Amino acid sequence: MKIIILGAGQVGRTAAYHLSKEEANEVTVVDLREDILRDLRDRLDIRTVIGHGSHPEVLERAGIKDADMIIALTDSDETNMVACQVASTLFRTQTKIARIRDAEYLSHERLFGDDALPIDVRISPEELVTDYIEQLIHYPGALQVLEFANGEILLVGARAGKDGLLVGQKLSALREHIPNVDARVAAIYRDGKAIKPTGDTVIRENDEVFFIAARADIRAVMSEMRKLDEPVRRIIIAGGGNIGFRLAKRMEQTNQVKLIERDQERARAISEKLERTIVLHGDATDEELLMEENVDNADVFCALTNSEEANIMAAMLAKRCGAHKVMALINRQSFAELAEDAGTIDIAISPQQITIGTLLANVRRGDVTRVHSLRRGAAEALEAVAHGNRENSAVVGRSIEEIELPDSVTIGAIVRDGQVLMAHHDTIIEENDHVILFLTDRKQIETVEKLFQVDATFV
Repeated sequence: MKIIILGAGQVGRTAAYHLSKEEANEVTVVDLREDILRDLRDRLDIRTVIGHGSHPEVLERAGIKDADMIIALTDSDETNMVACQVASTLFRTQTKIARIRDAEYLSHERLFGDDALPIDVRISPEELVTDYIEQLIHYPGALQVLEFANGEILLVGARAGKDGLLVGQKLSALREHIPNVDARVAAIYRDGKAIKPTGDTVIRENDEVFFIAARADIRAVMSEMRKLDEPVRRIIIAGGGNIGFRLAKRMEQTNQVKLIERDQERARAISEKLERTIVLHGDATDEELLMEENVDNADVFCALTNSEEANIMAAMLAKRCGAHKVMALINRQSFAELAEDAGTIDIAISPQQITIGTLLANVRRGDVTRVHSLRRGAAEALEAVAHGNRENSAVVGRSIEEIELPDSVTIGAIVRDGQVLMAHHDTIIEENDHVILFLTDRKQIETVEKLFQVDATFV
């Protein structure tokens, strides 16, 4: 697939990295900054073009005439929208994806469509990150909470604690502990290495366990991995930007929310738009301010400013002052790993990794409806729809044990006509089933894609 990416910012670079690693893709990145493009060329097998992404001449140099997809990820909503319009009108580009951040555009559906702005997929990183944080708040104790099948199924990552009921026991005991709950452990990471779960696998303390279950059963399964945390009541947010404001707006009706914003004018502006949130003008790295606002009573402290250094410092300080759980928005992977490994920050949130899933879902071959990037891009979970029949499909009409899956791939669950079915070795996949898969090795993505493609010559 020939893909043109406009914008070499954090999200654009992450998209280029992921997409160029897959052999079937030819990636070209367009940006105005020659130094950043040079750095990308040195590290990735891609083409680069210097120029303004919405200009027809620049798009032609990037190869838009025979491109399958354009992904507009510049910092300007207007540039992204115009680029998609130019690609559609002049070059009939098949798939057009645009990053649009301003809610003023997103709130008007009539702006987008065949008879308006020809954008097939709209991406709002701020909205996606806010959704992600909200899920973590709703399920305290989870490291990741990811939705599939329109929210009917959740994939949850949790660290096993010494007080977990299943710790020290075989996975086969899970059904005995919670007989009325159907769940499936998709992967286990121990000391950073993936372990393929079997019934005889023994859960150990500090294992990172990813399990799949229906939304209603998540807390019951979580209690097997660790002692359940109390529901979140008090939240402190550092940063009143787009993400901080959106999160406060969502949580203020059910939680006690305080928001700390450094810019006085911004603090005043958002205080007028929020109903119950207490907005404070100040610096979230000021220990005296945090203590005055009783950060030691906070169930969750979220550092969401535009500076990852400030986020790390504020989260570390809040943790030291007694906040129960701290999260920080961190762009650089090396920073995130250092902060989490040292235990100074509970959860490092990567906007790029959260956003990339939406892009990948539109790049995957076969009918893939949802993709989530996990463990900083090392693993992936996806939702694929099975089509065809036993004669032309490698999965339809076959039991899971018949399907030739790589060792690093696990089928966790199936959604059939709105009903959630946990995957077992004798489960037979039917046409139109939504199949949830977990890949601990992203190199096997092409193999999985081929399994879900209907092939007229398949025997």
